[in-house]
Amino acid sequence: MTVRLGSGKGETKSAPRSIPQPMSPSDFLDKLMGRTSGYDARIRPNFKGPPVNVTCNIFINSFGSVTETTMDYRVNVFLRQQWNDPRLSYREYPDDSLDLDPSMLDSIWKPDLFFANEKGANFHEVTTDNKLLRIFKNGNVLYSIRLTLILSCPMDLKNFPMDIQTCTMQLESFGYTMNDLIFEWVKEQEAVQVAEGLTLPQFILRDEKDLGYCTKSYNTGKFTCIEVKFHLERQMGYYLIQMYIPSLLIVILSWVSFWINMDAAPARVGLGITTVLTMTTQSAGSRASLPKVSYVKAIDIWMAVCLLFVFAALLEYAAVNFVSRQHKEFMRLRRRQRRQRMEEEIVRESRFYFRGYGLGHCLHMKDGGTMESPKIYSPPPPTSLLKDGEMIRRRYLDRAKRIDTISRAVFPFTFLVFNIFYWVVYKVLRSEDIHQAMP
Repeated sequence: MTVRLGSGKGETKSAPRSIPQPMSPSDFLDKLMGRTSGYDARIRPNFKGPPVNVTCNIFINSFGSVTETTMDYRVNVFLRQQWNDPRLSYREYPDDSLDLDPSMLDSIWKPDLFFANEKGANFHEVTTDNKLLRIFKNGNVLYSIRLTLILSCPMDLKNFPMDIQTCTMQLESFGYTMNDLIFEWVKEQEAVQVAEGLTLPQFILRDEKDLGYCTKSYNTGKFTCIEVKFHLERQMGYYLIQMYIPSLLIVILSWVSFWINMDAAPARVGLGITTVLTMTTQSAGSRASLPKVSYVKAIDIWMAVCLLFVFAALLEYAAVNFVSRQHKEFMRLRRRQRRQRMEEEIVRESRFYFRGYGLGHCLHMKDGGTMESPKIYSPPPPTSLLKDGEMIRRRYLDRAKRIDTISRAVFPFTFLVFNIFYWVVYKVLRSEDIHQAMP
């Protein structure tokens, strides 16, 4: 721009003035955090001053793969951290915030956050690194990253499969003590957010999420730690279909033998053994997907009682068969006793019979006559023996049938009482205790 001043015949030209051009983004970034800016990413903000407050929040993108055998769960999250770094505040650039490339993360200081109960984790790099870096005018820094985590979740399986598990996620500083770094949950908004429509195969993720602190003290110092607790309520529909109902039907099937004739031994024994083996296989299958814990689980009690009822039904036929055959043993014993009495009577009646000593069939008297020896006692066969045997046989058969008749009522009634007690204890009483114990 040239200003012309005219006076008479002569003209004078003034010196040109340049308008300052806006700084390019590259020059601005070099000035803000480049080598010439004096910014050192190795030094935390407020060095030798108050600790850096880092606010965190989590967005749960997916939640699943809760595994009882390894006691862990898999979760996909967006982890967001925000802190203030006065060295990154600016006025030269017109925008209120700058969204930077993830490669710029190496040029700034970041909190050394890690997950204390993590078993495995991986970043996502498709199609590029799933990271976000945003710097605000006042020096606030927003750092967001997408992670897939496998986190430890110690479980109490005493009420399995009617249990409620509490799984935690702990965020801790690895190298900075509480004199340098403090983690906090975001207060202005919900600190833990869940994707809309998130469902789990076997659990319901309850809305209550407990936020708190889990500060850790080690030999190297006291380190900041925050945690969130997820409450997972198990849905037992799968276990009803796969375990409870089949085992219930197997127990009922074992009662069919009470209506089968006691003389059909192959049918009743085959049915009893089949139900016992099936129940054993069912019980082993229920434990296949569970850890080998030392305490008794709810499903263990159910399977053990069902196996006991099935085995008792098999033993019931053994008792019936034994009682129904007792009349044969009784008749054999009576015949043995009768034979012994006959032998004793013969010995008593023939104490003067000397044929065993070679004295002949008779003894000669002095007058030339003979005295015949006493005849051997041979009691007539009892006429009522067959009648008594039939009465005894019927008596024992009636006893065996009575056992079957009683079992038809006792077994279902006992199993019904067990079911009432079982479901009331685990679905009502223990469920209330768990809800009261939860904060």
